[in-house]
Amino acid sequence: MPDVFTTQELAASGAGGDASDTEGAGRPVPGRRRGTRIPARLQITGWLAAVMAAGLASVVLLVVEFEYRAIDDRVNAALAQDAEEFRRFAEAGLDPATGKPVTDPGDLFYRHLSSQYPDNAELMLGIRSTAGELEAIRQADETFRDVRLSDAVLRDIVSREDVTGTVSTPAGTLRWLRVDVLPRQGGTEADAWFVSGYFVDEVRAEAGATVRTLIIVSAVALVLAAGVSWLVAGQILAPVNTVRKAAGRLTEADLTRRIRVEGRDDVAALAEQFNAMLDRLERAFDTRRQFLDDAGHELRTPITIVRGHLELMGDDPAERAEVVRLCTDELDRMARIVDDLLLLAKAEQPDFVHPAWTSVPELTSDIDAKVRAIAPRAWTLEAVGEGDARVDAQRVTQAMVQLAQNAAAHTTDGAVIRIGSAVGAETVSFWVSDTGPGLESGDEQRIFDRFVRGGAGARDGTGAGLGLAIVKAIAGAHHGQVRVMSAPGQGATFGFELPLQGGDR
Repeated sequence: MPDVFTTQELAASGAGGDASDTEGAGRPVPGRRRGTRIPARLQITGWLAAVMAAGLASVVLLVVEFEYRAIDDRVNAALAQDAEEFRRFAEAGLDPATGKPVTDPGDLFYRHLSSQYPDNAELMLGIRSTAGELEAIRQADETFRDVRLSDAVLRDIVSREDVTGTVSTPAGTLRWLRVDVLPRQGGTEADAWFVSGYFVDEVRAEAGATVRTLIIVSAVALVLAAGVSWLVAGQILAPVNTVRKAAGRLTEADLTRRIRVEGRDDVAALAEQFNAMLDRLERAFDTRRQFLDDAGHELRTPITIVRGHLELMGDDPAERAEVVRLCTDELDRMARIVDDLLLLAKAEQPDFVHPAWTSVPELTSDIDAKVRAIAPRAWTLEAVGEGDARVDAQRVTQAMVQLAQNAAAHTTDGAVIRIGSAVGAETVSFWVSDTGPGLESGDEQRIFDRFVRGGAGARDGTGAGLGLAIVKAIAGAHHGQVRVMSAPGQGATFGFELPLQGGDR
C-alpha cells in the first residue's frame, strides 16, 4: 500500500493549492504531480553516459584536430626539405665526366632524382619546356607509378604565381611546392621547374584509420561505462528502494519494521533518519491507541453509573437532587480522567517541557506554599537544595502537587507530610514523604503505571490511578527518573531525580 503519511500530505497540499481552480459544476481540478516518471537509476545512468559521451567526443575531436594538423606540418616540412635539397644540388651540381657544372635541366633533374627515395605518398619530378610542350621527369623510385599527371595539371602547377598549392589528380589531392630553374646563361624566365608533391589523401587515410579505431574504442568504453554506472547506481539506490518498500509495507497496525543500516554514508544516514521517523510514528500511534484504550476503559464505568441513575430516577424531589449530585460527581471524575489522559498524551510531544535555569530554593518554597492548601496536614519543609537547575518549573510543580495529593489521599488529618529538594553534582531531586500505610510488597514496580492503584488504596477510594503516571511522564520528559521507598505500615517516600543541566528530548 502507499505511504499513508505521504498520501495525506499530498492530499492536504492539493486541497489547499487547488481550492480556487474549478471546472464543471464546481469540482476541483485534480493537482498534477511535477517531475518525471523516469526511474532514478535510469536517470543517473543516462546522465553519466551523456557526460562521458561528451567527454569522449571532445577527445576524439581534439585527436582529429591534432592528427590532421600534424599531417599538414609533416607534409609541409617534407616539401620544404625536398625543395631545399634540390636547390643545394642545383647550385653545386657538377658533371663527373667533365668536372663542369651541369647546364642541361633534364640532366640536372635526372641526376638529382636518381638519388632520391621518397615516401609512399611523396612525388618528385622535374618539368621542362621543350618546343612548347611540357616534359615531366619522374624520380627513380616512383611509388605512384600509375599516376599520370595530365598536361593541364602540369601547366597549372608551373603557371601559377604562388610557388605552392594543391591540385586534384586521379590519386587524390596533391599538395605541391615548386622551385623555378633559371637558365645558366642568365635568362630571367624559367624554362624548367622542380616540383615536390605529396598525396595528402594517402597520409590522411592512415590518420582516419586511427580516428576510426579511437571512435570504436570510445564507443565500447561508453557502453562499458554505462553498464558499470547502471550496476553502481543500483547498489547506491538499493537502500533507497528498501526505504520505499518499507514505507509501502507500513500500516497503522504494524509500525515495527526497520531498515538495517550499513556504512556511514549519506544513504546510511537516510536509513537512520527513516528508522528514527518510524520510532516517532510508533510512539505516536501507541500513545493514541493507549489513550483510546484507557479512555474507553475508564469512562465506561462513570457513564454506566450516570445512565443507571438517570434511568431509575423517580419523581421525588429529594431523590432527583441526590441523582443529580451523583451524576455531577461522576461527570467531574470523567472530566478529571480526560484531562489526565490528555496530559499524558501531550507528554509524548517534544514541547511538553520547556527547561530553563531555575532557582531550586525559590521553586521549593513555591511548591511548599501551594501544597499546604491541598488538605489539613502537618506539612513540613524537610530540606531545600541550594543552586540552580535547568528544569521546567511549572511541570516540576505539577509533579510535586500530584505527589502531595497522593500523600494526602493516604493519610488522615494532621498527619505529617514532608517535602524537600536537594542539589547534587549532576542531579536535582524532589520528594514527598508521608506517614500512611505504605506500599504492599511488589507494588513498587507497577505503582507508576497508568490506572494502577496500590494495594492499600486511597482512604476515600477516589482517583483513577493516573497521578503517579503523570509524575513519571514529567520526569521522563526531563530525562529523569522516579523513585519510591516504602514498607508496609511505615509510610512511603515518592520523588524524582532530574539532570541538573537539563537535556534534549
